This record gives sequence, structure tokens and C-alpha cells, in this order.
Amino acid sequence: MNDTTQKELSGLVFDVKRFALHDGHGIRTTAFLKGCPLSCPWCQNPEGIARHRLVWYDAQKCIRCGACEAACPLGAISTHPEEDHFVRIDRRRCDSNGACVGVCPTGALHWDSSEYTVGELADLLERDAVFYTSSEGGVTLSGGEPLDQAEFAYQVLAECKRRGLHTAIETTLFTARATLERFLAVTDLFLTDLKIWDPQVHKETVGVDNALIKDNILYLAQNGVDLVIRMPLIPEITATAENIRPIAAFVRDLPGNVPFELINFNPLASGKYRILDRNYAFESYTSPYAQEEYNEFIAVAAEQGGRVLASG
Repeated sequence: MNDTTQKELSGLVFDVKRFALHDGHGIRTTAFLKGCPLSCPWCQNPEGIARHRLVWYDAQKCIRCGACEAACPLGAISTHPEEDHFVRIDRRRCDSNGACVGVCPTGALHWDSSEYTVGELADLLERDAVFYTSSEGGVTLSGGEPLDQAEFAYQVLAECKRRGLHTAIETTLFTARATLERFLAVTDLFLTDLKIWDPQVHKETVGVDNALIKDNILYLAQNGVDLVIRMPLIPEITATAENIRPIAAFVRDLPGNVPFELINFNPLASGKYRILDRNYAFESYTSPYAQEEYNEFIAVAAEQGGRVLASG
């Protein structure tokens, strides 16, 4: 692929987080790419699952003019003067044609993501290079699943490497081996989840089997890459001793003393689900695990004898 094609290649990014401290070591800037083959019911970024752009509604910016309802050719928008959320979007009807976005005077209705070329995103990620240098940080691609936009993600990481930046990727590793092989040359750190050990439960919960994920984890470990395996502690799903033990043992037995990190439950995603008119299965869980409970999960993992990291 020539330089001109690289610069013209573009992808959808739904967020860019500067001064991130939990997406790899040091201070980092993390770009979140659209699209994911998994459908985790606890996903912190549900807007990142769909591969296409979605219309997003910000009630705080809405002046209740009703222009969006009049502009929608599909009748996908309705207005509700008696409610805090004046606008409702029928996601079954909406085809993301953008008519409502075009007439909204305040930006209350806007796209959930922006299109960047490889060069544009690399420029944005490089802005805080001085902080990366001082903290041994760098740039991270997350999502969604960045490998869902594999060519774009590859070119962005390659360009960041060319500019001397440390590169990391947060990935489910649910991807073809040929795709993963390409990323070895442009990725300094792989951060991947192994959420559920039982293959059938994994498929029933997030929509795909975990055999490919396990095989790709083993492949990365055998190739000596910098790798961290993480597990989000999800009430009644992943946060059980029966689930933690076999994953901790699997990670323990990987080549290279790979660390296993337990991520405390994050209860802050419910607002995004309301915007998307989707039910949030964990609405009743309003706080992370208390430190004592979290330490108990850490102890279960540590009993297996591997290298266990606590993130709080």
C-alpha cells in the first residue's frame, strides 16, 4: 500500500481520551474505534458495538424545537414535552440518514462517531508525545474492537510506530490469525480480555465462542509479545470463583509469565443504554465491588500461583 493510499484510508472513531492511565502503562491517549463482533451485556461503550454511525441524543443541549421530528423521513423520531428526554429515537426505524442531525440547531442530535484518516488520527494521537516520553506511556487503540477495522487500525499503529510512539491495542482477540500476525510488527503491548472460561456460557453471554480467543492468546504468548490478560468483574457472570480459577490457571501456564489483571466492576454505563433505548442488565448494581470483596477475587486468582495484578 503506497503512502497516498495510507493517508486516504479512513475509519470511524467514537471517542478519543487524552491522559488515560488505565489503557497501558504511563500516560496515554486512547482512540476508540467503532465495531465489535461481541455483544457483552455489560459493555461500557455500547455505541462502539455497531459498525455504522448512530445518531446520538444529548438532552442537556436540546431546546425542544421539534425540528428533528419534522425532518425525519422515516418517522423514527418522536417528541415528548412531558419528559426530561424530549426526543426519542426508534432505532428499529432509524437508518442513520442524518436528516435530524442536519437540522438540529444546538447539536443535541449528533453522530456518535467521527471519520478520521490515518494521518489525521496519528496527528491527534501524537499531540501529547511529550507526556508519553516523560511517563513511558504512548497511544492505545480500543473500541469496540479495533481489529473490526483491521486495516485502518494497522495503518494507524504503523504510522504511530514510525513517529516513535509506544503502541498498544485493547482487543478481544476474536479475529483471524492472519489478521493478528500483521499486528505483531506494529504493536508494543496487547491488552486482551478473557471474560468467561466455559465456551458455551461465553457464547450464550457475549454471542461468540471463546476457542479462537484462547488460541490467539496462546499464539501471542508463544511469540513473546508484551501481553496482559484482563477480566472485568461482572456481577453474577464473571465475578465467581468458578470462573476466575480456570482463567487464572490458564494465564499462569502461558509462556512468558503473563500477568492476569482483574478489573473492578464499572457501574457508569447505564446512561448510554438509555440514550440507545436499550435495557441495561446491571441497572441495580450502582457501585463497584467494595475493596474487601475485590480483594477476595484477587485472592482466588492468586491461589492459582500466577502473576496477578490488581487495578482496583
